[in-house]
Amino acid sequence: MPAYQELVEEAIAYGKRLSGSQEDQVTNAVDKLFVLFGAEILKKIPGRVSTEVDARLSFDKDAMVARAKRLIELYKEVGISKDRILIKLSSTWEGIQAGKELEEQDGIHCNMTLLFSFAQAVACAEAGVTLISPFVGRILDWHVANTDKKSYEPLEDPGVKSVTKIYNYYKKFGYKTIVMGASFRNTGEIKALAGCDFLTISPKLLGELLKDSAKLTPALSAKTAQASDLEKIHLDEKAFRWLHNEDQMAVEKLSDGIRKFAADAVKLERMLTERMFNAENGQ
Repeated sequence: MPAYQELVEEAIAYGKRLSGSQEDQVTNAVDKLFVLFGAEILKKIPGRVSTEVDARLSFDKDAMVARAKRLIELYKEVGISKDRILIKLSSTWEGIQAGKELEEQDGIHCNMTLLFSFAQAVACAEAGVTLISPFVGRILDWHVANTDKKSYEPLEDPGVKSVTKIYNYYKKFGYKTIVMGASFRNTGEIKALAGCDFLTISPKLLGELLKDSAKLTPALSAKTAQASDLEKIHLDEKAFRWLHNEDQMAVEKLSDGIRKFAADAVKLERMLTERMFNAENGQ
């Protein structure tokens, strides 16, 4: 990462300065690195940046809350208000409850990620989190890999249908949580979700949309959501776990996503450990 070498060096120096065990130093360096990258991004964009809590904490509410507060404190140290930060948490039951606590007690905005099921979306709405990121493309990936159907028209795309249902539910029942569709595989999915609160789109797909001169009309709206036949439900922990467990795709994609995010965390820690300790030992 030659372009970001200075940020890496600053994070390493910070981790060492706090001392503690080798593990503690690496953890502190990782958190500092995330914040340094976030701060650089915020120099270039308005609005907010998301900073992720370690996925290995996905089943430990208190640890997620503590790490989130730590990240916000690090942002404060470099002059960035918590209003410009979204703390990114896995949408496990524990993650959702961590989000609820952070929003209610600390005014910390949360972005719930790895969201694949309606149960997760309902629980996030009831928790009052700021934003959810349902993964449209990963839902499609699962259906292509695990069913006989290998292609879908945009409006029949299972990821599009999932986000449409969530959006309609939120708008019909007045939830303020923002729905931000993510992880798109093609522009058809994006156009089929036009009107959604937010969409996060890759540069490649943005480039394709730029060349598309067809008229785009909103597919989603708060008005049409009122006409949906969805009924309001309440989910306590037992009901959440049962309803989520009934969705095989969501169970598999959530666990797979946590493992992959955790593997990335381990990879980063190994890189920093090598830089922080093996180099100084002449290895």
